[in-house]
Amino acid sequence: MSPGDVVLIRFPQTDLQIGKLRPALVVAIVPGRYADVLLALISSRTHQAVPEFDELIDPSEADYAATGLKVRSVIRLARLASVNIISINARLGRISPIAYNM
Repeated sequence: MSPGDVVLIRFPQTDLQIGKLRPALVVAIVPGRYADVLLALISSRTHQAVPEFDELIDPSEADYAATGLKVRSVIRLARLASVNIISINARLGRISPIAYNM
């Protein structure tokens, strides 16, 4: 697991309920003794993208196939969560760090 990985997780909702399985981007490995990662939600609802804040992931991009995503998506940078690595269901693919400017 490393920054740039696209994973599948039951992303926590803002009301702290467990959500349905969704893709997320590993933004960072949280330093410390716990196996936590910082994730950003990935959504297919691209109309919700905040201009000049969120990052669109488009199938026309050269490295799109490596992401493991099925449709045009948006990395929702305001939807972050720190979770234990055991909460991750699967690794879908990878996004180039250049693609999401982090």
